[in-house]
Amino acid sequence: MKATIILNPASGRGRGARSRAAIEARIRKSRPESLLFGAEIVETTRRGQATEIARRAAQRATKNEAKIIVAAGGDGTLGEVLNGIFDAGAKLGILPLGTGNDFVRGLGIGTHLENALEVLESGTFRAVDVGKIEIGGKSLYFLNVAGAGFDSRVAARINEHRPRILSKLGGTVAYLVACGCEMRAFPLAQMRLEMNGNVVEGRAVLCAVANSSSYGGGMRVAPDADLGDGLFEICLIRALSRGAFLRAFPGVFSGKHIRHPRVEMFQTAKIRLECEPPLPVLVDGEIVGQTPASFEIVPRAIEIMAPRL
Repeated sequence: MKATIILNPASGRGRGARSRAAIEARIRKSRPESLLFGAEIVETTRRGQATEIARRAAQRATKNEAKIIVAAGGDGTLGEVLNGIFDAGAKLGILPLGTGNDFVRGLGIGTHLENALEVLESGTFRAVDVGKIEIGGKSLYFLNVAGAGFDSRVAARINEHRPRILSKLGGTVAYLVACGCEMRAFPLAQMRLEMNGNVVEGRAVLCAVANSSSYGGGMRVAPDADLGDGLFEICLIRALSRGAFLRAFPGVFSGKHIRHPRVEMFQTAKIRLECEPPLPVLVDGEIVGQTPASFEIVPRAIEIMAPRL
């Protein structure tokens, strides 16, 4: 089983590029029985390219042998690689080189490159659930968290002014500035959630559709999420004042926000989300369209190299 490592050199504000030498050194030292033995590294130069590279690599591999495609970057790179290999039957590996690396936290790999390389060499494959979203006439797959509301508005604001604000402010500061702008406006939307044969509706701040537990660099929006239970965890934050939201927000980093009276949690394998006005939809850190959107769990649909239990 030969690995193709798809490396995003821009991930983690250049961490991807800086990590190439360490990855190459580990490949050279790897044993013949290791998944890293003879691995090739292919770098991306633009958004969306990881999907194209992964698809070609996976299709070539299925003619001869099973293959592992390694996403070396952040959650966005991971999502691109997933969409390239999902229908080809390839297996997935992860080298966390982004700024958030939320999915690997839930998988137990951690965020250190050396640990992740060790997992590739001595770990085991684990079948995990995959989320599927249908939006604007297209279908996409995701591993981590999707949703709409305050968080997707912040991401859409950053994307609207990219790369001007990123070049002047840097990623973290730009995110905080965008949060401040959205907080001043603090628009609420009328949301309608169809799931489990029921309808939940009302004015809300955001709705997160979580396969894994955290996003946004450690925000544990769904602390009870299980990658193998065949269910999404849905976090709905009902309408509340700007001040109440600011006071409750820090609790998301520990998962304590779910105790707040304006937060409701649900479990479902399918959900349709409609919003008025329509909202941008965020999937694993990327804006993919606007509501309405439908989500479905594909149970244990892909094998990922993970630590041995």
